[in-house]
Amino acid sequence: MARRFITYFDKQGEDYTDELILAVKDKLDVAKNIKYILIASTTGESALKLHNAIDNDDITIINVSHNVGFSGDNESDISNEMIAKLENVGIKTYQGLHAFSGAARGVTNKYGGFSPLDVVADTLRMFSHGVKVSAEISLMAADAGLVPVGEEIMAIGGRAHGVDTAVILTPVNSKNLFNMKIHEIIAMPRD
Repeated sequence: MARRFITYFDKQGEDYTDELILAVKDKLDVAKNIKYILIASTTGESALKLHNAIDNDDITIINVSHNVGFSGDNESDISNEMIAKLENVGIKTYQGLHAFSGAARGVTNKYGGFSPLDVVADTLRMFSHGVKVSAEISLMAADAGLVPVGEEIMAIGGRAHGVDTAVILTPVNSKNLFNMKIHEIIAMPRD
């Protein structure tokens, strides 16, 4: 048996980015097996904050941003300058199709209805939007070969701006979605 400490924020949002990073640092002090951290950061700012706070060369940080075209045709939500800045400190940036929407969203936008992945996403949102994002970016990164499947990693997410959720999970490739294991919630909003 193990007793774990979970940080709960009053509500979701960017107001908790700094506190979330402190909770992540505390967890990394005891979770020595974590070698990869995924962070959902559209602009890269939260990823840079995380790097500056933990500064651990044994941990690979991967920033997962929106896919090109998410906000508008041929538009990237993260600047080339920020991507270069992140690369200069050793952070990779991945811009890929969202695992729980992607092309399926194009079908439902045109024809209506829902995708089975909408049900998965909404089920994870019952915990928090950040839990859904953490699971989603781990699928995306695993499918891109950026994190090893079958090895515990940390995934950080939120909603819109900033981050408010961190989990430890074992990622899988998307074809094995229901084999993903969420082991621990480090922090999440209560509301």
